Amino acid sequence: MIADQVLEIDKSFLNVLSGAKVGIPPFWFMRQAGRYLPEYRALRAEKGGFLAMAFDPKSACEITMQPLRRFDMDAAIIFSDILTIPMALGQHLEFVQEEGPKLGDLDLGIISEQGMDRLEPVYEALSATKTAMKIEGFDRTALIGFAGAPWTVATYMVEGGSSRDFMKTKLMAYREPEKFLKLIDLLVSATAKYLINQINAGAEAVQIFDSWAGALDPEGFKRWSVEPAKKIVELVRAVYPDVPIIGFPKGAGYNYLSYAKNTGITALGIDQHVSMDWVSDVLQPILPVQGNLDPFVLMAGGDALSCAIHKIKNDLKNGPYIFNLGHGIHKDTPVEHVEQAVKLIREKI
Repeated sequence: MIADQVLEIDKSFLNVLSGAKVGIPPFWFMRQAGRYLPEYRALRAEKGGFLAMAFDPKSACEITMQPLRRFDMDAAIIFSDILTIPMALGQHLEFVQEEGPKLGDLDLGIISEQGMDRLEPVYEALSATKTAMKIEGFDRTALIGFAGAPWTVATYMVEGGSSRDFMKTKLMAYREPEKFLKLIDLLVSATAKYLINQINAGAEAVQIFDSWAGALDPEGFKRWSVEPAKKIVELVRAVYPDVPIIGFPKGAGYNYLSYAKNTGITALGIDQHVSMDWVSDVLQPILPVQGNLDPFVLMAGGDALSCAIHKIKNDLKNGPYIFNLGHGIHKDTPVEHVEQAVKLIREKI
């Protein structure tokens, strides 16, 4: 049930996740710690690459803190990547400059959860960030942990990297459903353990990123997006029944409703391609929503940004929502436009 009153919780982000309506929405941005920030670029040049930073707890903590110091977001999300799970399972992973992630050949006979201790630096980074937030006065800022959804992570594992059509993954799912289900089940188990350990380390909420959910047809969406997410939620809730879980099946369209109703998530992240009228009429009465500014509107800035933010705030003002983007901040986004967005978000309607 959605609460009708503001709950007495110190952190606005958690307040909304519990169902409360607030006058000024809490906000954070996906990829809020990233290449658009000069301090991030300086640290990356010093460390020499993404994985070197993500698996150095001190660096990961510093990067997570950088946008808080500039913009005082209502939530911080730990600096990491959804592909840490394949690496922990034993699949080779590297990030190639200007090309993105590259994974080695997938061998289901070799990958296993035996290497999950490789993720220990992520938990150390969460603990360090929790301490840093307290020391630097971000007492009202929540800390988010995250993981990739099994379908999305599986696409990278099968394709060996990014893909436009996910042909190899879909052919495996259609031709060898038992083999594909084995991979999905392994990812469900590993992901749930990963999220539980992140909560152990200090995460106050977690988000499941199903970035390629929009590539699935309705039946595939139910089988490979909804059902795995439901299992993960059940496994996490068996240990932490009260920790909020945000699901973000990007590109789901009208399948967002199925995801909201059938996964057991606390809140739903939505992308910029969904009608706000439909979100407010259909989704918000079910659960809190998060989103959904187009990242390229943020990149553009000016009047376009002002109009877009005012519209989202007005359209979603009657229910619980967290202001965010429909996807991550683009690396070429001017810092000044993020500053403009923050000011607009914090204005009363």
